[in-house]
Amino acid sequence: MRVLTKSRFKLGLECQNKLFFTNKDSYANNKQEDTFLEALANGGFQVEELARMSFPGGELIEGNDWDYEVLWYQTRDLFRNENASIFEAAFLYDGLFVRTDVVVKKGNTIELIEVKAKSFDATEENIFVGARGGLKSEWKAYLFDIAFQKYVMQLCYPDFKITSYLMMADTSKTASIDGLNQMFRISKKADHRTGIKVLAKSIDDLGTPVLTKIDISDIVEAIENDVHKYQNDLSFKVAIEEFKSTYEKDKYANWPTSYSACKHCEFKTSVEEEENGLDSGFEYCFKKQHQWNSKDFEKPNILEIGGLYYGRGIELFEAEKFFMEQLSKEDINYKEEAGKLSSTQRQWLQLQKEVNQDATIYIDVKGLKSEMDSWVYPLHFIDFETSASALPFHKGRHPYEQIAFQFSHHIYHKDESIVHADEFLNTKAGEFPNFEFIRALKGALENDNGSILRYASHENTILNAIYQQLDSSAEPDKQELMTFIEGISHSTRESAYNWKGERDMVDLWAVIKDYYYNPLTRGSNSIKAVLPSVLGSSKFLQTKYSQKLGELQLTSKNFSGDHIWLKTGDAEVISPYKNLPAIFEDWTEEAIEKSLSEIASISDGGAALAAYGKLQYTDMQQAEIDEIQKALLKYCELDTLAIVMIYEHFLELVIPE
Repeated sequence: MRVLTKSRFKLGLECQNKLFFTNKDSYANNKQEDTFLEALANGGFQVEELARMSFPGGELIEGNDWDYEVLWYQTRDLFRNENASIFEAAFLYDGLFVRTDVVVKKGNTIELIEVKAKSFDATEENIFVGARGGLKSEWKAYLFDIAFQKYVMQLCYPDFKITSYLMMADTSKTASIDGLNQMFRISKKADHRTGIKVLAKSIDDLGTPVLTKIDISDIVEAIENDVHKYQNDLSFKVAIEEFKSTYEKDKYANWPTSYSACKHCEFKTSVEEEENGLDSGFEYCFKKQHQWNSKDFEKPNILEIGGLYYGRGIELFEAEKFFMEQLSKEDINYKEEAGKLSSTQRQWLQLQKEVNQDATIYIDVKGLKSEMDSWVYPLHFIDFETSASALPFHKGRHPYEQIAFQFSHHIYHKDESIVHADEFLNTKAGEFPNFEFIRALKGALENDNGSILRYASHENTILNAIYQQLDSSAEPDKQELMTFIEGISHSTRESAYNWKGERDMVDLWAVIKDYYYNPLTRGSNSIKAVLPSVLGSSKFLQTKYSQKLGELQLTSKNFSGDHIWLKTGDAEVISPYKNLPAIFEDWTEEAIEKSLSEIASISDGGAALAAYGKLQYTDMQQAEIDEIQKALLKYCELDTLAIVMIYEHFLELVIPE
């Protein structure tokens, strides 16, 4: 039976063509999810189990999601009761099927409750609707999801009154017990969907609730009446019927391609996937709708332009200016910025180099050298690994409050010697590591006035979070630690107090954006794109790091003297990350990052985040714990060494031989 489920409905809202490609083994799909890793990363299933405890006596409908009729019959049986609380209730009506997180039936009234691991502040006004009356983009998909669930339920029970709710982690609340998160243990081998073993006997064992239920019935009704639309001119009820027919008949909808949908299409193939015989849904659409041939797919196109303003991308796409070779400076609103590369200058560089197949690096030697000359030796390179779980680990903490559990620290001396000077790792279950973390960081960085280098804004954000945690704490040395934070960071917009430290960390990401462009990055400034491009471009780095570690002016806390950072294969430099041990059995770091890439706020570092979650609330033997911790130390050491390598590449470019 081919039915339109809520996940397929959401897919259709993104692009109706995706309904033709989904669930077909012949097509590549870059959004294949691993629910175990997601549970480790953001605690979604833990939130779901906690929510269920708010409805004692609730009954769980168990079974395979594709057993539509069986699940629907079980739900109907329970609905014959005057009152019922049901978890994973199923509703089937004429090719439409949904399963709901929680349904509470009281006579002829139903509460539909969707549980999400997202967070919100219940004290704020206008959480879901913006100032102009439209749905906020970050909530739109969730709200349409609930509207679809309500629509199918109402078809099944037209005489019932249905009210709709979201139940989520409320950041205005705090946990009143230690170890709330650890009360929900995760098992990959569990025999039910969430894989959670609940240790608490009742909701009373869990202290003050950190979840809040919020009525969104008015918003759902507005969606049903087309007051809010997902896309222009797309009627809610008409969309449901179209999506149902498209999926039921397994037909290609020929839905018009668009900049927004095609840019992030998950049905594109990598080189490896093509070699393995997988088809590309992206290519199927462009062959059918725009008559692209094989050479067209080899041309650089506008979907690949890094940082292109979204509205401009839509305009160019609708004008059928698909290829970079078609664009002029006016097309991207080219503007120069004094003293550094503007975003449109970077885009123009990418355009020119891709069209002309020019692999040479652009570098503003004068600007970069001036920036680097302002840095003070010895240079300190740092990287943090952090977690923010829906359910707090510790008493007095808010949902999604930042946990800093690991850092690595390299020092680059003026004589070019490099020392892996410090590292910190605290993954002990239930222990709040932040204050110990900041004390260790202070001890690592306070011995000189050397410049501190990070990559991107994450470290500054975390220091701001710890600053606020210290401010509300009773730690005896809190003022000393807060002063230290002020000295090496700057305040964010959310801070009540403004500061900018004398040793405010240097953001190498911003330096790259201002003075450097490497065509091998394809417009991305992520360190996972920049590092391989730097290694692929630098003969100096290739020569240096293809030697054994013991032969270099470089110390390490986690690798032996015969370790080699860079190896080559098929005349290409292999990323040093690929030579590290897997943090999880049967999972490479790259695969974990890819699986978790759709979770909000996770770009790089998803593997460490998932590992921390596993160490916090899964049951393991000590040997497995030790192996994960060793792998975490190796990855974090490489993270800071990667920043060192980028710095060495810059030295190579600005200092003549």
